[in-house]
Amino acid sequence: MKLKIAAFLAAWLFIAPTLANAQNLITITGKIKSNDARPLDGATVYLYKLADSALVKTSVADAIGGYVFKNVKAGQYKITVSMIGYQNYKSAPLKFEKDVALPDVILQLAGKELKEVAVVGQKQLVEHKIDRTVVNVDAMIGNGGNTAMDVLDKSPGVIVDQNGGISLNGSGSVKIYIDDKPTYLSGTDLQNYLRSLPASTIDQVELMTNPPAKYDAAGNGGVINIRIKRNKAKGFNGGLNMNYTQGKYGKTINSFNFNFRDNKINVFGNLAYSTFNSFNDLVINRYFLNDDGSPASNFLQHSFIRRQTKNLNLRLGADYYVSDKTTIGINLFGLLNPGDINTRNTSKLLDAANVLDSTIVADNKEHINFKNGNVNLNYRHQYNKKGQELTVDLDYLNYDNSTKQSFLNTGYLPDGTEISNDLLTGNLPENIHIYSAKTDYTHPLNNGIKLEAGLKISNTQTDNIANYFYTINNVTNPDYGKTNHFIYKEQINAAYINTSKDWKRFSAQAGLRFENTTSNGHQLGNVQKSDSTFKRNYNGLFPTVYLQYKLDTAGSQSISLNYGRRIDRPYYEDLNPFLSPLDKFTYYTGNPFLKPSYTNNIELAYNCKNVTVTLNYSNTQDDVNETIEIVNGIYYSRPGNLGSITVKGIAADAGFDLAKWLNFHLYSRVSNIHSVSGFYTGTLNTQGTYFFIRPVFKFKLPHDWTTQLDGGYQSRVTNAQFVTVSRGRVNASVSKKFSPSFTLSLVANDIFYTFNGGGVINNLANTRANWTNLSDSRNIALSLSYRFGKTIAGLRKHDANGAESEQNRVKN
Repeated sequence: MKLKIAAFLAAWLFIAPTLANAQNLITITGKIKSNDARPLDGATVYLYKLADSALVKTSVADAIGGYVFKNVKAGQYKITVSMIGYQNYKSAPLKFEKDVALPDVILQLAGKELKEVAVVGQKQLVEHKIDRTVVNVDAMIGNGGNTAMDVLDKSPGVIVDQNGGISLNGSGSVKIYIDDKPTYLSGTDLQNYLRSLPASTIDQVELMTNPPAKYDAAGNGGVINIRIKRNKAKGFNGGLNMNYTQGKYGKTINSFNFNFRDNKINVFGNLAYSTFNSFNDLVINRYFLNDDGSPASNFLQHSFIRRQTKNLNLRLGADYYVSDKTTIGINLFGLLNPGDINTRNTSKLLDAANVLDSTIVADNKEHINFKNGNVNLNYRHQYNKKGQELTVDLDYLNYDNSTKQSFLNTGYLPDGTEISNDLLTGNLPENIHIYSAKTDYTHPLNNGIKLEAGLKISNTQTDNIANYFYTINNVTNPDYGKTNHFIYKEQINAAYINTSKDWKRFSAQAGLRFENTTSNGHQLGNVQKSDSTFKRNYNGLFPTVYLQYKLDTAGSQSISLNYGRRIDRPYYEDLNPFLSPLDKFTYYTGNPFLKPSYTNNIELAYNCKNVTVTLNYSNTQDDVNETIEIVNGIYYSRPGNLGSITVKGIAADAGFDLAKWLNFHLYSRVSNIHSVSGFYTGTLNTQGTYFFIRPVFKFKLPHDWTTQLDGGYQSRVTNAQFVTVSRGRVNASVSKKFSPSFTLSLVANDIFYTFNGGGVINNLANTRANWTNLSDSRNIALSLSYRFGKTIAGLRKHDANGAESEQNRVKN
């Protein structure tokens, strides 16, 4: 409460002098239209000083062609306007002494062939807004051959770990959206999809540790929203991207995207096909102790895991412009992701004197056939030119996953004599249906206040079956200890309201979201296990507040404060109590007793031109985290609720032009993680501080050559049970633009092969454990990008907002 009062008083102190000086500044407004009187949504308007031609401000025309320049000093200026497919406009000298609405600017068509596109200016790599950080992907020079996963890994505050897990500002509980729509994917399926999405198709990445109330409250670590490029020029436009990457194994990423606009129809799509080949060389050592701490036995396990998957995904959409104010649209998405995982596992059992007792060799095979289909229907109506708007979204998603497993275990004595042989086979069909409906309403008021409100309902139904069979001495029987059937249903009802207003120097935004969750789980059991059920119903309020104050009239310095409350609901599969074996000594299992976790986040930031420093604090109650338990020598990994996780940190993000041909960008963070929880071995109380640094050097060379040198280093991290080793890597890239349409790139990742994992597992009963993990992180990628396009007279733009619906919790 004291903190909120202090924030309010600080905000008032900022507002008072601003209002006192408001009369010294003016506002300039106007509209941009085509020669057929259509508003040109997306036209860029530049305001220059007349005396020295210095750029003062930039504005982008909205859906009705309107633009605005606020907080402008009285004086003499000139205005220029540019837009793809149209001739540039340059005004006569203009003198402004008070607020003014300029006459409409009419842009003339530049021509019918869109053969070359001139870039007016280079965007900054990172932009900091009141509620999010925006990464402009085109400003990343080293994008040749890169994918969405690589773009995320090079974004400030984002870390992609060795297994493809994504974290934001140190929190792994982050949700991924595409064009304001949740991906509904996680785990390996999300990784494969992001690796199939070429970086060249991405416009921006929005990083939101405290997303506004419009977004779902799910995701304690926040939301990462990937915005895909949408060509604004009418006609048929598109691009082809091809990539081949060679590490220990080869892989390909290929995609074709297109956009067709004419009259009242806009059709767009993206087709991507990729093959992903990788490996993990994993070593897990477990040292068992007696009650007095003396050695009891050792278990040394080496697994070489080979993954081969194919990924075919298609996005197809269409918008129909019923009128200038009304648009209806449909979006379709399909994903086919078959794959094989083959693991050769050797486990050595040694006695207290470290003498070999026996060896078990496991030949494990998994064939996975994952399918996903999504349908989105959307409606948008704009009531007036002020921005009063209503949108409606209906979504249906279906996931069909069939996994077949085979685990062949053979035991040997030290002299090589075979002593055992058994086969475990499994058939695991899984089906998930998600239905969602939402509506959003926006209403700008005359006093500059913008109101937003919305409703959402989502319903999820999951059906998981696991059938296991043991074959010993050529006799096959059901394994009822692992066989089961789990059905889970969940409904989330939500409503929100959000308001925002900009003054001369001060900006404020506040929102409140309410969510009600009802869930039912039913474990059907079998002849050896009885049925069990659980039901939960809980409500939550999730406030968000954003304050920003500009310390000077140009806005080159500012301070901001934001607060948000978030929730993390367990993955559907984490609630499933099935046992999933890696081998006969290592199992992954769910936990039907998991509770949702809640997080309070607060951030204070200072921005000075190209430098931003951020202080952050978060506290999570009942954090859902992986826990490791060893019982009778069997290793169980299951999700569990940890009592309290507190994260405190400071981060700095800076970019500088050291020379005309050299740009330097640096992101660094220091964080402290403190975990306190009851645990099966007693109280878990761990704490550690780590730092992360990521420098990027971009070189602009003659003849359209560009190069980039970047890297990253993370020190040792202590998080709950786990202490991970430090690691880092160095990457380099070179790109050549042979024409405005054709670019060839070469990228080298992890040149010195230092991006390898490992660590220690603590808080185990009478056990010490550690691991190391090598992967195919060192590779070279060659890629080409070809763009084409043809314009047609006239231009309209519409980006339909799909269902920002129930957060992705599908885990595979």
